Parts: sequence; structure tokens; C-alpha cells
Amino acid sequence: MKNQTVLVLDFGGQYKELIARRVRECNVYSVIMPGNITVEKIKEIAPIGIILTGGPMSVYKDDSPKCDPRLFELGIPILGICYGVQLMCYTLGGSVEPADVSEYGLIDTEITVASKVFSGLDSRQITLMSHTDKITALPQGFVSTAHTAGCENAAIENADKKLYGFQFHPEVENTKNGRQMLRGFVYEVCGAVGDFTMADYEAEQIKLIRDRVGEDRVLLGLSGGVDSAVCAALISKAVPDKLTCVFVDHGFMRKDEGDQIESVFSKMQLKFIRVNAEDRFLSALKGVNEPERKRKIIGKLFIDVFNEEAAKLGNVKYLAQGTIYPDVIESGANNSANIKSHHNVGGLPKDIGFGGVIEPLRGLFKDEVRRLGRQLELPDHIVERQPFPGPGLAIRVIGDLTKQKLDILREADSIYRSELENAGVKADQYFAVLTNLRSVGVMGDGRTYDYTLALRAVRTNDFMTCEYVEVPYDVLSKISSRIVNEVDGINRIVYDITGKPPATIEWE
Repeated sequence: MKNQTVLVLDFGGQYKELIARRVRECNVYSVIMPGNITVEKIKEIAPIGIILTGGPMSVYKDDSPKCDPRLFELGIPILGICYGVQLMCYTLGGSVEPADVSEYGLIDTEITVASKVFSGLDSRQITLMSHTDKITALPQGFVSTAHTAGCENAAIENADKKLYGFQFHPEVENTKNGRQMLRGFVYEVCGAVGDFTMADYEAEQIKLIRDRVGEDRVLLGLSGGVDSAVCAALISKAVPDKLTCVFVDHGFMRKDEGDQIESVFSKMQLKFIRVNAEDRFLSALKGVNEPERKRKIIGKLFIDVFNEEAAKLGNVKYLAQGTIYPDVIESGANNSANIKSHHNVGGLPKDIGFGGVIEPLRGLFKDEVRRLGRQLELPDHIVERQPFPGPGLAIRVIGDLTKQKLDILREADSIYRSELENAGVKADQYFAVLTNLRSVGVMGDGRTYDYTLALRAVRTNDFMTCEYVEVPYDVLSKISSRIVNEVDGINRIVYDITGKPPATIEWE
């Protein structure tokens, strides 16, 4: 991308991706790099602005992450957030010490000095604070521009050097006018022109794909998820009839999803292959209870089946993957902390037999992928599909897997999701889990001994944390009544009211 760029430097903050997404919502391209990036690399990127993220450490400790001090001499506008502003002050000669009283949660904040980053805002703001240290002395040339009852330097700046800082988090929804503050930094301080649009991204990727592929062929493993679906639509638009999509149906999809995927992609200008491998997967998983073992078996067998199909196709030069930007970040690319490994990040195995990989979504966040999907005119049921784990329902059936259990869950999950949608319940993710618990029930005049079904609905901004949704009792009652009456094998329904943390969104 040749757009203006804001560089987000990561010091271990949990909101780094959210910061980068907020910048992009301003139609300005952003990229995340490690906080210890070299000044030479920064000059190569040539950003119009730099944002320093928060982090869990104390800047005055020897083992805390630091940046090159020359960063602040480049003349590039810089915004420090939480740990980032403390690092800026500490590096430039100010003082940071443990706070007498830590600030957590929503705090009344008063803006005391007119600033470009607060342009158009009232003096009273509500901001999200999360810190145990505070700035006790400002570096030379800095002034405090906002304070709270417990933090005299809630916002600071050295306008002459274009250095700014917030002790609070402007990137989160809880800071009501945080987006406007970030926009003020990006446009008023950095001089952004807003040259990053999804239409331009699509056009550039189409050109890159066409130039690279030429007359060769491309292969994509189509899971039916948002990322692979948008990847397929984009490549087929760029190089019609040169893409082959292999959909390995492992038998763990939600109700009717496999048929929906086939219906959409079999009509596109690509070759669509559906491999019905349910029996093979169930056989490999017979008697397996432990969730991580399930994942590994499914992952390996998926690759085996995919490779078998690829071998039948003959001359295919490129492998396409729906890798998106969070996959790259979480897999430790660019020296970021390695949170988890992703199967589609890290290069091609030496024996895979392809001449290269095509990843046209590698620079996009999930919400941007959905926007691109709508732009490519994919149907809503594909673009708005909820996050779905690669192993599918295999990890929403607790314990050992059987076709009967999967079919029970498919029917119950379908009823649950449709009733929530019909009732207009707002949730970011919702699904059913078939537990391994069986209990006594009464239906008609008979005794039953059937499974307990757990229902889950959460609200989240980033899927790193979540709160459960307070589904109205009458809606839950209707869902429970329908499931136990319409789905054989279930006689008890429970609703999960646990947040993340301490739980995870999925059960396994």
C-alpha cells in the first residue's frame, strides 16, 4: 500500500489492534510494529504519525519494554497512550512513579488547555482509565492539558514538537469521544488526507493478483468462513476461471451451511470442488474426548484431504489463503509477541509443491474483510457469518463425537440462533453447546435420561473480552420449549452467564 501510514508501536498492550482499527476508521492506513523497532526502519516506512500503545509493565523497571530515544527526535508526530505516554515522559526526562490510588474504569476527566486533539469537545469528558503508575513530573516543554481527581496529567502535550499523550484509552468504546480525539491527532496534528478506502484496496489487490498470476492457476482451501469466502470472491474477480476452491466438508458445519456454501460458490467464475469427508473425520475422532487432541487430529486430516485433492488437479502454481492481519500479528510476525500460531501464517511447507502463496487479505482486520465482502456483493449470510472455529461443531460437542450428537446439536443450535434473531436480541456471537452431561427428565408419562444443552450469547468489541447478553426470560423460555419438544436427545437447557475472563467464549 502506498497510502499515508500511521505506525502503531506495540509495548504489550491488549488494545493495539483496536488502536490500529480506529485509525483506519478515519480512512488512514495503519500498521502495527514492535516497540523496539529501529529508527532506520521507521524512516523506511515514513509514517505521518506514530502511536505508542499501552502495556502491563512499569517504565521505571529495568526489564520494561523501551524504544529508541531517537524516536522523539525524528520530527514525526507522536501520541502515547497509557504506558506509551509514560514511556515518552520517562525517556525525555520526566518522572513516572507508582500512583497513590490506582485508577480503573470510567473516570470524569476535565480538559484544561485547548488542544488540537480535543478540538470541538466539551471540557468535561468520560474516559476509561487503567493504570497503577502516573506521571509526576513533565519533561521540559510539556504542559498538562487534562486531569482527573487522581491524575494531574491525564493528557499532556508539547505542541511545538508535536508530541502528545493520553493516560486514558481513547480507542475503547467507553471513552465516549475517544474516536474524535484520535481523529484530531491523525488529521489536525499529522495532516492526514484520508486516502485509505476499501474501494482503492480492492482495486490495488486485483491488479497485484492479475500481475502475479498471469496465465497460471490458483488453489484455495474454502472453509466457508468470512475470510476464505472473501478471498475466493476477490481472486475470482481478479482472474476469472483461474481459481479452484476445494471445500473439505468435515461434517462439523452448522445446519445447511455446507449446502449454502456450495450454492454461492458453484455459481462463481471458479472451479468449486466439495469433498464430503464426514465419515473419514468421524472415524479418526472415534473415542477422542480431549479438545486439543480433537483440534490436532482435525487439522492434520484436513490438510491430508486437501493435499489429496490438490494432487488430482495437476498444474496449479499458487496457493491462496485467507490470512488476515490479526493472524499475522498473533503469530509473532515482525517480532511481535507470539500469542498463538495460525496454520496459514509462517510460509509454505517445503514439500507443499506450490510456487508461491497469495494472501490478498493479509493487511485487513475482520471488520474490513466484511466491508470488502459486501463490496464484492457476497450474500449477507456469508459476509455476516459469525466466528466459527476451524474444527466447527466438533469442539461444541463436549467429549466424544458421534454423528447422532452432531445432528442433535445442529438442530438445537439452529433453533436457538433463529429465535434470538427473530426476537431482535443484540449479540456479537451466539451458539449452543452439547454438554457431556446427561440427567433425568420427564416427558409425557415417561422418564428420560438425555443430554443437557448449554446456550451462549456474548457481546464483545474485540473477542479478547466479552460480557454475556441478558437474553429476556420469555425468549429463553420459548427457545427452551422449542428445543426440548423438537429435538430428540435433550431434556435440559442451561444459559451460560460467564464473561471472558474468567471463561473463554467457546467451551473447548
